[in-house]
Amino acid sequence: MTLATTVKTYIEGRGVAYEVIPHPVSGSSHETADAAHVDEAHIAKGVVLKDHAGAVMVVIPANAWVDLSAIRKELDREMGLADEEDAAGYFPDCDPGAIPPLGPAYGMQTLVDKALFALGYVYLESGDHRSLIKIAGEALPDLLSGVRRGYFCEPA
Repeated sequence: MTLATTVKTYIEGRGVAYEVIPHPVSGSSHETADAAHVDEAHIAKGVVLKDHAGAVMVVIPANAWVDLSAIRKELDREMGLADEEDAAGYFPDCDPGAIPPLGPAYGMQTLVDKALFALGYVYLESGDHRSLIKIAGEALPDLLSGVRRGYFCEPA
């Protein structure tokens, strides 16, 4: 697998130019940055949170952690990290743990950290553990239009 079908359809449907960056198999955002020789701060990481009302995706730089207190304040909900098995259920065309940071493509409520909009380029998980998608930073708002923006992370 290179690009999950949902990801490819979603990106191309918005007319966003992209490049697929292959890399050796990796198991975390940090490993992916090393394997692909890219700055970890330029990888947009999708983190799935869950509570009794359902799941939410938070998109943050890969070199950061989700700030759960900021999420609580934004949504007025007590969210916790979804385990990998739960999260995988929302992304049926992706490898487990290879979550694309494109919640809207999968019908998931999404919040995005504003820090990502200041980048000249952004890398996205493609749905497998062997490739990234590189887009111009100016295209990120097109892919995440209509989602809540705010400051939802803290340094790792």
